[in-house]
Amino acid sequence: MAGLRRARGTFALWALLTLASVFFFCEYFIYYCVMLQCSWPQIGRLDGTLEAPTLRAFFLADTHLLGALRGHWFDRLRREWQMERAFQTALWLLKPHIVFILGDIFDEGTWSSEKDWEDDVRRFSKMFRRTTDTELIVLPGNHDVGFQNEADWAKLWRFEKVFNVTSATVVTKGGVNFLLLNSMAVLGGSCSVCRSVEDELFLLSRDLNCSLQATQSKKVGKLCRDARKFPSSPPIILQHYPLYRASNAICSGLDVAPEEVRHQRFEEQYDTLSQEASEKLLWWFRPRLVLSGHIHRSCAVLHENKYPEVSVSSFNWRNGNRPSFLLGSFSPDRLALSTCFLPEETTVVVLYCGSGAAVALLALLRSYLLKGTSLVHRPPV
Repeated sequence: MAGLRRARGTFALWALLTLASVFFFCEYFIYYCVMLQCSWPQIGRLDGTLEAPTLRAFFLADTHLLGALRGHWFDRLRREWQMERAFQTALWLLKPHIVFILGDIFDEGTWSSEKDWEDDVRRFSKMFRRTTDTELIVLPGNHDVGFQNEADWAKLWRFEKVFNVTSATVVTKGGVNFLLLNSMAVLGGSCSVCRSVEDELFLLSRDLNCSLQATQSKKVGKLCRDARKFPSSPPIILQHYPLYRASNAICSGLDVAPEEVRHQRFEEQYDTLSQEASEKLLWWFRPRLVLSGHIHRSCAVLHENKYPEVSVSSFNWRNGNRPSFLLGSFSPDRLALSTCFLPEETTVVVLYCGSGAAVALLALLRSYLLKGTSLVHRPPV
């Protein structure tokens, strides 16, 4: 009898350790296993040799942190843990110089009260904490401040105050110019701040183009005499909404939208910027790259056969089975991009279900065998 109790205790300990090991792997170690496959893309020179990048950047989009109004508490807890572990693992393994999040940080920023907003910001700051060696720049999305026709500009200013951004500005890092845009103010319609943002964009386009011309000619025209000086490099536009495209049918990439929805028509000023606003941005800035979010899937397109745009997938498992983020290596005249995928949620579910079923099956089998053994060895009456 004592031996049977010891055997049961040993099996229970083994089962507990097995399930604990599976839990540790699925909730912690799996992120290292998957992201060890990621590496910074290398920049190639025209002569075929490799150039060391001056800047390494992460690009995330659509984290959609649930607030107090929508979603189940366990769903919120689960998704935030996944994103925190993924982000912290990526920082530790890849050590970027800067991180950009391309809007829709929160899911309920349009409706949240001041108290709920402060709670959302606190949780965001905990999840996406980093050392002083890594800078974080956050852009607004429609879920943060509202669509253009419903935007509460007090909420926009609240967002800008917390994250220290404006609706149109140029940030220069390592000789690379990043043009940060508030998509809701440049959708192409009319709103209370759209005119001032457009005026600022016109001045920024003048300054950036004058900086390019200054390196090509010693003579500077009257228009450029008062222009701000930037490195002589075409800008990289960062925004939440994609530039105008009719649908996702023209997209290429590793995580494009499923075939059944790729041909659905997009609505201007809701799914993308308006065609007019998109053409104006390309004409004014002639960017060497545009990066956007909003559609929750990756998409690489080429506008006018010379302006590449990449839409970044959602970083939240609520929006897809296999989230990802973008790695960018930059120099003033070269760039390279690659996608880093996070663990598939179906893999985690299969591991949990498979290990739980295996332990339960072994427990039943062991109970049956022990029962048979006790019957064989039972003394005759």
